[in-house]
Amino acid sequence: MTTQILSETPINAYQLKEELAKIKKRDKELNFRAQKTEEHLALTADHKNAQELFDKINKLNIPRLREQQIHKIIDIMPTTVKDLKIVLQGYTVNISAENMKKIVDTINNFIGKK
Repeated sequence: MTTQILSETPINAYQLKEELAKIKKRDKELNFRAQKTEEHLALTADHKNAQELFDKINKLNIPRLREQQIHKIIDIMPTTVKDLKIVLQGYTVNISAENMKKIVDTINNFIGKK
Protein backbone atom coordinates (compact mmCIF):
# COMPACT_ATOMS: atom_id res chain seq x y z
CA MET A 1 0.00 0.00 0.00
CA THR A 2 1.45 3.38 -0.97
CA THR A 3 0.76 6.61 0.81
CA GLN A 4 -0.69 9.41 -1.24
CA ILE A 5 -0.43 13.04 -0.18
CA LEU A 6 -3.80 14.71 -0.64
CA SER A 7 -2.81 18.21 0.45
CA GLU A 8 -0.07 20.10 2.25
CA THR A 9 -0.84 22.69 4.87
CA PRO A 10 1.86 24.41 6.93
CA ILE A 11 1.49 24.08 10.70
CA ASN A 12 3.59 25.19 13.63
CA ALA A 13 5.14 23.03 16.34
CA TYR A 14 2.25 23.64 18.73
CA GLN A 15 -0.31 22.44 16.20
CA LEU A 16 1.87 19.42 15.46
CA LYS A 17 1.90 18.58 19.16
CA GLU A 18 -1.92 18.63 19.18
CA GLU A 19 -2.11 16.47 16.04
CA LEU A 20 0.25 13.88 17.55
CA ALA A 21 -1.94 13.76 20.66
CA LYS A 22 -5.00 13.05 18.48
CA ILE A 23 -3.14 10.30 16.62
CA LYS A 24 -1.92 8.79 19.90
CA LYS A 25 -5.46 8.80 21.28
CA ARG A 26 -6.79 7.19 18.11
CA ASP A 27 -4.04 4.57 17.59
CA LYS A 28 -3.11 4.05 21.27
CA GLU A 29 0.60 4.41 20.42
CA LEU A 30 2.87 6.29 18.04
CA ASN A 31 5.46 4.90 15.65
CA PHE A 32 9.15 5.44 16.41
CA ARG A 33 9.55 8.68 14.43
CA ALA A 34 6.36 10.17 15.86
CA GLN A 35 7.49 9.25 19.40
CA LYS A 36 10.81 11.06 18.89
CA THR A 37 8.95 14.08 17.52
CA GLU A 38 6.60 14.04 20.50
CA GLU A 39 9.57 13.91 22.91
CA HIS A 40 11.18 16.90 21.20
CA LEU A 41 7.95 18.90 21.18
CA ALA A 42 7.41 18.19 24.87
CA LEU A 43 10.65 20.07 25.54
CA THR A 44 10.11 22.95 23.14
CA ALA A 45 6.44 23.59 22.30
CA ASP A 46 4.79 25.08 25.36
CA HIS A 47 2.41 27.76 24.04
CA LYS A 48 -1.16 26.55 24.25
CA ASN A 49 -2.66 29.52 22.38
CA ALA A 50 -0.52 29.37 19.25
CA GLN A 51 -3.62 29.78 17.09
CA GLU A 52 -4.42 33.03 18.88
CA LEU A 53 -0.92 34.34 18.12
CA PHE A 54 -1.21 33.19 14.50
CA ASP A 55 -4.48 35.13 14.17
CA LYS A 56 -2.94 38.26 15.70
CA ILE A 57 0.06 38.21 13.37
CA ASN A 58 -2.14 37.41 10.38
CA LYS A 59 -4.45 40.35 11.22
CA LEU A 60 -1.49 42.73 10.92
CA ASN A 61 -1.97 42.30 7.14
CA ILE A 62 1.73 42.47 6.38
CA PRO A 63 2.34 42.39 2.62
CA ARG A 64 4.08 39.27 1.27
CA LEU A 65 4.08 37.48 4.65
CA ARG A 66 2.73 33.99 4.03
CA GLU A 67 1.11 31.45 6.32
CA GLN A 68 4.24 29.26 6.24
CA GLN A 69 6.39 32.16 7.44
CA ILE A 70 3.97 33.02 10.24
CA HIS A 71 4.15 29.43 11.49
CA LYS A 72 7.96 29.58 11.47
CA ILE A 73 7.83 32.84 13.43
CA ILE A 74 5.56 31.17 16.01
CA ASP A 75 7.93 28.18 16.26
CA ILE A 76 10.93 30.42 16.99
CA MET A 77 9.16 33.28 18.85
CA PRO A 78 11.71 36.01 18.08
CA THR A 79 11.52 38.85 20.62
CA THR A 80 13.70 41.38 18.79
CA VAL A 81 13.71 42.72 15.24
CA LYS A 82 17.24 41.33 14.83
CA ASP A 83 16.04 37.83 15.76
CA LEU A 84 13.06 38.16 13.41
CA LYS A 85 15.39 39.10 10.55
CA ILE A 86 17.38 35.93 11.22
CA VAL A 87 14.22 33.80 11.16
CA LEU A 88 13.07 35.33 7.87
CA GLN A 89 16.43 35.31 6.09
CA GLY A 90 15.73 31.80 4.79
CA TYR A 91 12.77 33.14 2.80
CA THR A 92 12.72 35.44 -0.19
CA VAL A 93 10.56 38.05 1.48
CA ASN A 94 11.20 41.72 2.17
CA ILE A 95 9.37 43.11 5.18
CA SER A 96 9.76 46.71 6.23
CA ALA A 97 11.36 47.57 9.56
CA GLU A 98 8.03 49.06 10.68
CA ASN A 99 6.19 45.80 9.98
CA MET A 100 8.92 43.75 11.66
CA LYS A 101 8.50 45.94 14.74
CA LYS A 102 4.73 45.24 14.67
CA ILE A 103 5.36 41.48 14.58
CA VAL A 104 7.89 41.61 17.44
CA ASP A 105 5.57 43.81 19.53
CA THR A 106 2.71 41.35 18.94
CA ILE A 107 4.90 38.43 20.08
CA ASN A 108 6.17 40.30 23.15
CA ASN A 109 2.62 41.27 24.14
CA PHE A 110 1.52 37.66 23.69
CA ILE A 111 4.39 36.33 25.81
CA GLY A 112 3.77 38.97 28.47
CA LYS A 113 0.10 38.05 28.61
CA LYS A 114 0.84 34.37 29.30
